[in-house]
Amino acid sequence: MTEVAREGADTVVADEAAHATGDTSGQAVVVAFGQTMKTLRVRAGLEREEFGRRIGYSASTVASYEQGRRIPSPRTIERADEVLDAGGLLTVWKEQVERAHYPVFFQGMATLEKEAIELLAYDALVVKGLLQTEEYMRALLAMRRPVLDQETIEQRVAARLARQDIFDRRPSPLLSFVMDESVLRHRYGGKGVLRGQLEHLLLVGQKRNVEIQVMPTVCEDNAGVNGPFTVVTRKDGKKFVYAEAQSTSTLQTDPEQTALAAARYGIIRSQALTPRESLEFIERLLGEL
Repeated sequence: MTEVAREGADTVVADEAAHATGDTSGQAVVVAFGQTMKTLRVRAGLEREEFGRRIGYSASTVASYEQGRRIPSPRTIERADEVLDAGGLLTVWKEQVERAHYPVFFQGMATLEKEAIELLAYDALVVKGLLQTEEYMRALLAMRRPVLDQETIEQRVAARLARQDIFDRRPSPLLSFVMDESVLRHRYGGKGVLRGQLEHLLLVGQKRNVEIQVMPTVCEDNAGVNGPFTVVTRKDGKKFVYAEAQSTSTLQTDPEQTALAAARYGIIRSQALTPRESLEFIERLLGEL
């Protein structure tokens, strides 16, 4: 990413923190993309059914894309551009449409994750999105109030699963997660969902670039009492501190604040169980289910 693009990303982050609610820019992008795709399809003389067959979707799904009711994946956009011989008129939308998969307050963070060389996350409420199983995601999203419609849930699940590519990226980013013991005991979605989530943590915790640690409830010291936060270091060395609550978010870029947050995270790690002790702890929790 160029320096200009990086500075643009910083601006987006700041704007999103300030306008975390009531921003419909993401939906506007999806609608505009859909109108463009429909115009190109009509120009090519293709009915929705035939076009859908060529890109691997039903006519009703094509209609959802064209009307801005459903967000296409990057691969779908590439295939549509190819089928319609659009010469890049659709793929130029790909990055903006991909961002629209996420809630407005998270879009800046989703962009930063793609450039992260290090990510440090402390959580006290739920398992970090990057570590969630699909069943756990669905359980959490189903509990949202106001209720999310099914289409939005499907989009959020797909987007969250796509973010987990970070674990297989090369070169591998350094990923560290500390979570309170209570996070691992909440039976969101039921015992089966929790069992699958704990088993998934054990698998991910075996990766060489990942460290998972548990902050036990018996611990008398916890530097994370102010709540969950994430520290991201970008390829250019710049650090960001992300915090989220009640569908709003803040993202600090001030060097002093980011340095303090990174130091605070280091203290939290030292207070928690070691990665090996933590995996053993998770295994014991599994045995209790």
